[in-house]
Amino acid sequence: MGNSFGYAFENGINRYLHPEITPSPDEHPTFDPLLGFPEGRKERVMLATKEEMVSCKIPLVNRDYCAHKLIEYLGCRKDNFPFVVKCAHEKHAYLNCRYDDFVTRMKEYERERRLRVKRQDKLKQPNCQPIAA
Repeated sequence: MGNSFGYAFENGINRYLHPEITPSPDEHPTFDPLLGFPEGRKERVMLATKEEMVSCKIPLVNRDYCAHKLIEYLGCRKDNFPFVVKCAHEKHAYLNCRYDDFVTRMKEYERERRLRVKRQDKLKQPNCQPIAA
């Protein structure tokens, strides 16, 4: 008990009452992706093409940056059936990719939220220009 709304009141900020700070899951980033990265960032690319995903009948919810690992895993399962335990390495690689993707998305969410808080703090100070979005 008590954990259901614990994330909503982090650091004294009520996320439900401050939607200007809290990014929505369906929003696109409002800040420059290279802001704070003077050397640039590595761009994420899809390794599996749309045609590959359609031909392998990958569900829409799994058509993400880890689809190429899922294709390898499903191919291994098909080749080794009924001894699918031989595909443990492919399954592990796929699950690690999913976890890394989750961590990356959470870091992007937190970056967006912190930049929004920083912009709000700048707007509260007199004679300050807001951070360009």
